[in-house]
Amino acid sequence: MNKKHTQGRGLCGAGARRLMLGAGVVLVSMPAQADDSTLVLDTQRVTGLRLYDMASSEESGGYSVDAATVGSKVPASLRDIPQSVSVVTHDAIEDQNFITLDQLAARTLGVRVLNNDSGRSSIFARGYEYDAYSIDGLSAPMSSLTGSVPSLTAIDRVEVMRGPSGLFNSTSELGGVINLVRKRPTDTFQGSISGSVGTLDDSSVGTLDDSSVSVDISGPIDEQGRIRGRLVTRSTEQAQWVDDNDNTLNDFYGALDIDLDENTELSLGVIHNTKDITVNQGQPVGSDGDFTYGRSSAFYGADWNSFESDSTDVIAELTHHFSSRGYGRLAARYSDRNADYEYAYSGSALSDSGDMSSVAGYAGFTDETSVSVDASYTQGFDAFGNQNEFVVGVDYKTSEADTTAARTSNLTGSSASISELNNLVYVDILGNARDGVSGYSLSRTKTTLEEQGLYGKVTLRPVAPLAVILGARVSHFSADSEDRINGGSSDMQDTAVTPYGGLVYDLDADHSVYASYSKVFEPQTSEGEDGDLIDPREGEQYEIGIKGSYLDGALNARISGFQLTDSHRAASSTDSSVDYSVDSGKMRITGAELELAGNITPQWDVIFGYTYMDSEVLEAGSSDALLMLMPNNMVNLWTQYRFEGNLLDGVSVGAGMTALSDFDNTQGTIHAPGYAVFDAMLGYQFTPRLSGQLNVYNLFDREYYVRAGSASVFNFVGRPASAVATMKYEF
Repeated sequence: MNKKHTQGRGLCGAGARRLMLGAGVVLVSMPAQADDSTLVLDTQRVTGLRLYDMASSEESGGYSVDAATVGSKVPASLRDIPQSVSVVTHDAIEDQNFITLDQLAARTLGVRVLNNDSGRSSIFARGYEYDAYSIDGLSAPMSSLTGSVPSLTAIDRVEVMRGPSGLFNSTSELGGVINLVRKRPTDTFQGSISGSVGTLDDSSVGTLDDSSVSVDISGPIDEQGRIRGRLVTRSTEQAQWVDDNDNTLNDFYGALDIDLDENTELSLGVIHNTKDITVNQGQPVGSDGDFTYGRSSAFYGADWNSFESDSTDVIAELTHHFSSRGYGRLAARYSDRNADYEYAYSGSALSDSGDMSSVAGYAGFTDETSVSVDASYTQGFDAFGNQNEFVVGVDYKTSEADTTAARTSNLTGSSASISELNNLVYVDILGNARDGVSGYSLSRTKTTLEEQGLYGKVTLRPVAPLAVILGARVSHFSADSEDRINGGSSDMQDTAVTPYGGLVYDLDADHSVYASYSKVFEPQTSEGEDGDLIDPREGEQYEIGIKGSYLDGALNARISGFQLTDSHRAASSTDSSVDYSVDSGKMRITGAELELAGNITPQWDVIFGYTYMDSEVLEAGSSDALLMLMPNNMVNLWTQYRFEGNLLDGVSVGAGMTALSDFDNTQGTIHAPGYAVFDAMLGYQFTPRLSGQLNVYNLFDREYYVRAGSASVFNFVGRPASAVATMKYEF
């Protein structure tokens, strides 16, 4: 769709970019006269100044970028980050028609999605769930229950770091950090209008709502261009490929960038999202304990099932370039989320007749607010004859969640067929629980997490090819959990030091080897048998690898191996008669990854990833089960080619594959076979401004399960053969 490929070539391409990104050294050719009167190029080594701003992937185009900001405070070359980082660019998002983060994550190297309704799934890496996501480096909680998995309407690119990143995100999950980089206002006027509609190759589904309309306008507001604005809106009906399962998203994004002077910029942004979903909890298994193949469109829920949420993020950022080559940044994010949910679902496996012995119900609401503030200063300095750098900063994070939930395991009082469940008369689950009706339970919990941190990192180059990265963080945190029905509360506070270390060695102009050590801790709000909060989780990781950059930086590659150790994860007790959590023991996860992303030619884009992961119980705990959901092998592939200058001029073709080896549910009682699913894309540039695109999913209409849950719920079928057509007009 009107691709803008501006990948540089020669010294003005990769070499200049590494210079601007502070790689430390660049080889510069100087002419010298030889005896035969020809020019001989001598090599001199110079130090470079960091460019603290990088172009958006929307502007640069293609599937690769030179740098990322995840795990750093300013853009850093991918080769200079000694951990596993994948970047999904603007073009890759559009070509694969990703609407929400969980859709993107399911096609991203090393990332596993436990599917639910789109926008309500759980996202994992290296066996652990991402329980937060950042926008421009500012974190806020993310969970499937509250539906806070974001849409991508406001996002230019998605940066995914796998493994602990404790220096700047000390209380993050062990799986890593996901950073969403906002679309920013442009220097020149631009705009687009796009619309899409989908179809499904499944006659058993009566109605399919799969459509989207979006508007994106950006450019200068004043004559001097000192004030720039951007406005993006999108309304989406997402296909769910089961009966009676609607999913509506509405997104608004507004942004202003204001040049206060030539060195100072103020950036403001507001992201607002609403969701309206007819909740699908997946399928029960059959009476034999196996998946019910052939019933992929069956909806095991009531027609009044509902999930409604409202989410607002406000972001402010002030940056300044100092004459001393320093860079300062003060940024803040405020998030406000509200979710209401009420749904009925299967409470048991199916009987021989196909009925359910019980119908369960769940209802509640969550009010959640969070604040993230970060102030940092980055400075380059000369030492050892090379360019070095340090960053120091402070941050503050707090989140507060008030959740009320009602449950019942027998909503109907007797067995029910799927038709009876679909047409179930509305039951006020929350009202019954509040009134103390027998068989209903009610809980209300308020949790508060707060952290203040001081961090510092230095990158030293004692010799030109070697970067030594050392850092540490001191954090003070507190966690509080309050039972607002039965009374009582528990709290914890402590101070922790989080170290970080890494080495990057440039073997030549195209390859670097690296090694790193990283650590995280995470306060927990679960109470142990003694009524106190369980100790914070601790995780540490060792990683080694080699990164390559080819074709003047247009194509990036990585091979890596890692070992991650997890201790003190809170889990429910195996004794169902008690209501407390226990320390889950100690796990070790080892694995390897292979990644290739970028442009093989200016017309040929590719993303390929392979992940292997294995786990070992070092100290047995009550729940090591989540790792059973993770397949040992995962493969992701997407490639696209754009024809130019021939009879097929303007045509784009793309194809992709997602493959997983077999996996189990958390109890090890349900086994899901591995699968490979193929997608395709066909695009055409009708005019310089008008383009069209057709995305086809599950090209061979394979029936498969993407998630194994329990006997009653969370067994989700994969997307059947379907297609979405999109038209886009740019002005």
